[in-house]
Amino acid sequence: MLKIKALVGAMALAVSAASVSAGEVEVLHYLTSSGEAAAVNVLKKELEKEGHSWKDFAVAGGGGETAMTVLKSRAVSGNPPAAAQIKGPSIQEWGELGFLASLDDVAKQGKWDSLLPPVVSDVMKYEGEYVAVPVNVHRVNWLWANPELFKQAGVAIPTTWDQFFDAAEKLQAKGIIPLAHGGQAWQDATLFEAVALGVGGSEFYNKAFHDLDQQTLKSNIMVKVFETFKKTRKYIDADAPGRDWNIATSMVINGQAAMQIMGDWAKGEFTAAGKNAGVDYVCLAAPDTSGAFTFNIDSFAMFALSDDEGQAAQADMARLVMEPTFQETFNLNKGSIPARLGMDRSAFDSCAHASMDAFVASAQTGDLVPSMAHGMSTNSRAQGAIYDVVTNFYNSKNLSAKEAVDKMARAIKASL
Repeated sequence: MLKIKALVGAMALAVSAASVSAGEVEVLHYLTSSGEAAAVNVLKKELEKEGHSWKDFAVAGGGGETAMTVLKSRAVSGNPPAAAQIKGPSIQEWGELGFLASLDDVAKQGKWDSLLPPVVSDVMKYEGEYVAVPVNVHRVNWLWANPELFKQAGVAIPTTWDQFFDAAEKLQAKGIIPLAHGGQAWQDATLFEAVALGVGGSEFYNKAFHDLDQQTLKSNIMVKVFETFKKTRKYIDADAPGRDWNIATSMVINGQAAMQIMGDWAKGEFTAAGKNAGVDYVCLAAPDTSGAFTFNIDSFAMFALSDDEGQAAQADMARLVMEPTFQETFNLNKGSIPARLGMDRSAFDSCAHASMDAFVASAQTGDLVPSMAHGMSTNSRAQGAIYDVVTNFYNSKNLSAKEAVDKMARAIKASL
């Protein structure tokens, strides 16, 4: 069981009416783009209404690598924040180290088990106890498109990879950047996993990036994945290296680029820019992935604190995250969909409705898969090994797809 089991009683008191002491919650996160900042500000205001103070510790970097480096440094020095944005298997890693506080009493009072689908609640638990609270569910395998640019090029927005490359050629011939991209390892991996899902399908994807099956990793299908991935390199601009994801999104918003393959946090940027889904921009599943859903869940894990006020503030924060008011407002700003089931859909746009429908349908067909690029499918060591090979291959002029496949399989094996 949790090493900080002694905190459970205090956390239970924190959610009772008898304990309403004001406390401070220092929150480490990487929600720093305009849409994300608006979303996280919702939680800050809700917590302040409860009488607590929010100490913001934002670390820029869309993939969260820098934030995790900072978090490790703080934790090792014995000064972790009260809450931190942590995802997927990393939650289990922090639980094993004994840093996390149990949220089970908050969860039981809020009936989280009945409000969250198992694919979400399982990720939030360590040894059967809640240690983190989900704020949303992201669909990663989205293609965002500027319909006006496609109209100018006289070509349809693609739904398959063959159509993608055909459209990209015609867009490029018109002087339009086909694909907005940021040359950062996590963005390369996001594009790569979309290609892998489209080329190989859900079963292949799960065997490769969840099971880390060596036969699948070395297969001819994986070679084709790498070849298709590299082919997209021709259609990004020369200024892509180092570009943040939201800057790439703004290229689509402003008509500088026709498409971006990115998770639905990109929609938060369209929303912040006053753009309307289905009019100013179009959202489609990434090529050849219409029946699948690559999920990424943002969540806040609570770190063990010794003071009663801090524990009370943590408990209130966890409770507020799961309430309908926050789940709706946050996700409207973020571009994602609520983690909580049974929410009223009326405030959400067509892209969100499509995401909600796809989430439910893919869960039934076995096509709901965890995002490798965003830390949901495997531990950080294997993910790092994939990152290194994928981004090196994408930017190399000499490395063949077959060589990259061999390198990745060996690197993953060595990481285990």
